[in-house]
This record gives sequence, C-alpha cells and structure tokens, in this order.
Amino acid sequence: MATARKSFEAILLDRSWVSQQDLERARQRKKPGQNLAEALVEMGALEPQRLARALAQEYRLPFHAHIDETGLDNSLIAKVPINYAKKNRLLPLAIEHDAVTVAVADPANYEPLDDLHVLFGMTVQAVVAPGEVITEAINRAYDQATATTAHDLMIDLEEERLDQVASELAQEPADLLEADDAAPIIKLVNGLLSQAVKDRASDIHVEPFERELVVRFRVDGMLYDVLSPPKRFQPAITSRIKIMSGLNIAEKRLPQDGRIRLRVAGRDIDIRVSSIPTAFGERIVLRLLDRAQALVDLNLDRLGFSGDNLTRLDRLIRQSHGIILATGPTGSGKTTTLYACLARINSPEKNIITIEDPIEYQLRGIGQMQVNPKIDLTFAGGLRSILRQDPDVIMVGEIRDSETAEIAIQAALTGHLVFSTLHTNDSFGALTRLVDMGIEPFLVSSSILAVLAQRLVRRVCPDCREPYQPAPAELVRIGLKPDAFRGQTIYRPNPSGCRHCRNTGYRGRTAIQELMIMDDDVRALVMQKADASMIRRSCTAKGMKLLRQEGAERILAGETTVEELLRVTQEDIL
Repeated sequence: MATARKSFEAILLDRSWVSQQDLERARQRKKPGQNLAEALVEMGALEPQRLARALAQEYRLPFHAHIDETGLDNSLIAKVPINYAKKNRLLPLAIEHDAVTVAVADPANYEPLDDLHVLFGMTVQAVVAPGEVITEAINRAYDQATATTAHDLMIDLEEERLDQVASELAQEPADLLEADDAAPIIKLVNGLLSQAVKDRASDIHVEPFERELVVRFRVDGMLYDVLSPPKRFQPAITSRIKIMSGLNIAEKRLPQDGRIRLRVAGRDIDIRVSSIPTAFGERIVLRLLDRAQALVDLNLDRLGFSGDNLTRLDRLIRQSHGIILATGPTGSGKTTTLYACLARINSPEKNIITIEDPIEYQLRGIGQMQVNPKIDLTFAGGLRSILRQDPDVIMVGEIRDSETAEIAIQAALTGHLVFSTLHTNDSFGALTRLVDMGIEPFLVSSSILAVLAQRLVRRVCPDCREPYQPAPAELVRIGLKPDAFRGQTIYRPNPSGCRHCRNTGYRGRTAIQELMIMDDDVRALVMQKADASMIRRSCTAKGMKLLRQEGAERILAGETTVEELLRVTQEDIL
C-alpha cells in the first residue's frame, strides 16, 4: 500500500525546521504572488537548503545539495537560453536512460519541464536543488558551454570586414554571459572581459605597436600576454571599448577617462577605463574591480595584517586626532589598506568623509568626494570644504603638494583623524619628504601618528608548491641566518605550475608591512631635520621590523618565496 504524500508544511514541522508560529507569521506576511516557502525564506525562518530538501521529499524527487558543472552536457545547455534557465531556475544536467535529468528549484512549476520535454523530444526527470546552487551552476556552466574565449574568436575576426561590423550597441545587457551579439568585435571585447574576470585579472592592457596589437592581463601584479589581434582590427576594438565606457570615439588626440559597470557570471564588476594617444594609436588600460569581492577583502586580517602590526594599527586608527600615512609605490595596496581601516572604525557615531581620485570602493555610511581638476576641485580645495562638514575622520587619497599637506596637518592639529597616502619607498622617507615639501618640522613631528610602508607579494600556490633547500646567500639577502630556518620548510613555485594558478606557481597576493610609530626619539630627529637613514637606525634599534624582516617571516610560514620578497623590496643600506 502506497504511503500518503506528506505536505510541505507537515515535513517542515516533523523535522522541526520551522515552528507553527513561523508558519502563521509567514502566511500573514506573504506578499501577493509569493508562496509560503518564499515567505519563510525571506523571513529567515527557513534555510534554502532545508527548503529544497523539504520540496524534494514532498514531491518524492532526488535531492542534489551541489551541482558539479564540469560533468554537464554542453549540448543540452546550448539548447536552453540562459535567460530562460535563470528565470525558471533550472539547469539540464545529463541524458540517462533516454531521459534528460534537469535540476529545478521549484518542482511545482510544471510548465518549464513541459517546455523542455518538447525541446529535447524525450522524457524529463527532475531533481531538486537549492535555488542559489542552481543560479551559481548556471553562471559557471554557460561560461564553459559558450567557451567564448578571446582565442576562439580570432577565426571570426579574420573573416569579418571592418565595414561590416555592426554599429555598437547603445545599451549593455544585464549580464555579459547573456549577450548573444553576432558581431565578432563585440564578441571579442565581451570575451576579453569575461576571461579577465575568470582569470582574476586586475587590469587589461590593449597596447598598439607599429605592426601589431597586443592584449595583456595583469594577474597578481604581473603582466601576461593573452592575445594579439590583427592590427587592422585596432580601430574597431578601441571604438567598442570607448563606446562601452562613454568616451568620445571621435577624439583620438587627448587622454580620456571613463567607467563601465556590468555583470559577468552574476558578479558586479566596475571597470575604470583610461585611454591615451601614442605613436601607433590609442593605448587603453581597463582596471577591473569585483565589487562584492572587494567588500569582502576590506578586512585588515584578510589583507595580511597580523601580530604586533595588527594590534598597533588597530589602536592607532581609534585615536581622536592625528595623521596616519600609508606609503609605497603605485599598486602596493595603500588605498585598499586605508579603506579597510575606515571600514573597521565606521559607525553611526562617526562622520567619515573622503576625497579621492578616483573613488575606487563605495563604502556604505561614508561620504566620498571625487577630485575633478576640470572645475578646479583639487585635493586641497576639496579638503577645505570637507573641514566645514563637521567630520570626525578624513581620508585624503594622496598628498601630492605642500598645500594639501598643510591643510591635512592643520586638520589633524584641530581634532580630526586624517588618513592619506604618500609616494615614498619606505616609512622613514615619508617624514623627510614632508619636510622637503616645505612643511615645518615642528608641524610634522606634532601631527604624524604613524607611517605604514607596504608591499604586495604573491602567494606561492598551495596546490603545486615544492619544498627546497635555499642557498645560504639567499637567506642572508633577506636578513636570515642560515640556521634560522632549521626545522622550517621553505617553498618555491613549481616551474610548470598547475591549473589552479594558471601554470605560474603563484595564486593571490598578501601584504607585508613596516609600521613606524612616532615616539619622542623620532620627533626629536625630525626637529633636527635628520635624514631617513638616521630615523631608520633609531627605530630598528628599538625592535621595529622592516619590510624584509616581515617578508622573511612569511617565507618561513610557507606563504611566499625568497624570489618574490627580493622582487618587491630593496636592499637595506644602513
């Protein structure tokens, strides 16, 4: 005798996943067109995984907690438009025993299954999976199924005449993976953007030379050649990027800056576009920022801060007034570190305002101003205006001149906490740089709280790294004695790499820092206009860790390599 089918509500109650009170509240709060399950999830009373399990039990269907998109049948996926799959939250998985297995989030929605039965011409067998699992699998699976990499598009480009390339679209699709444009130039640019996001690239370089056009990606701080489209397609590729970013395609003699906002595989991507004229055409650099990942990464612990440096910096950023400077070359993560500091102290009780060029991260609850030299809105002018906004904390994107430095110092001396960046090679040089700008030494010594110098080093890939015995000379160069690593394992990248690190041997980056805190001895040296080497000797005599010492500890911890530390730091000459 067949067992009677339990209702969805009875299953939830039997498993104690929700209470009777939850069900009653969900019925009362249910919006028009919303079912009870959706209302429970929206209230937070039911987890999506449990919802899917309950639906699978109610309809007596198999349940899949995860979907492995690598084993999917691409021929099935190619027949179902991605818009249709996302709208109905379904994904064809495979053909088994003359039936198509389809993952669905809502087995009560029969119409899409009937459509697939007609489309495939065979029986459809449904399995239940959580909605967000299906959505993520759709994004990854369609990215693999279409395989629209830049190299795959070169054949289409070779056959296409430039005068037949369609005029560029005025509006972008909601998601780049949903674009079905046939024009090869459009497909090439979309393919480059998709591939860059997939490869975790921070920048795309489109570089024209006399007889060739080269496209390179910057991944983990290093540039890699990706593609060399035929030179004759340069005008079309340049025009496509300029139209997407709102630039003037007729202006080829002046530098231009623009922005692109799009979605790739369900991820919001901000792209900053810079175009400059060169001898062989316009050179374009696109800087990519994954907005969701950026907000996750704005955490001092995730950025590589630990131990004494993290404790001291956490104490410093909670001071009521003074200046905290971040120094280092371009691309060393200075601004990201300052954003993480602001995110750490951000609260409704504090009025935090920034002036930047450009605004790289948008932080909730923080006022952010964009520098605009065309209308004379400079760092100095904007900073003056900010001081009339009753701020508690101010961030100045960069101190570039003595006027900005003087206003920042006056703000610090009148009860404001100021964060800013300065281009110097180490923390000690920041103090002498300010004095060289014309700032009085007594103002520098009384306003600066601390100077942080930072570098980004690549992490050795944990999946393919290999242990080795370093030569004593290598250890001496990074400040370690040969016997300092006894009992420790030191790694180097595998020369051939692996698929996880794109065969580079490295994956991801972390920060190393030196934090110089202003004490009475350093203030006295600044008042005497001492040079950077004298300040360095004073600080190291009291136990301050330099960049190479911090990096050496990361090497012993298995995070990075000797070669990488030598690449980003210079010899300490005392």
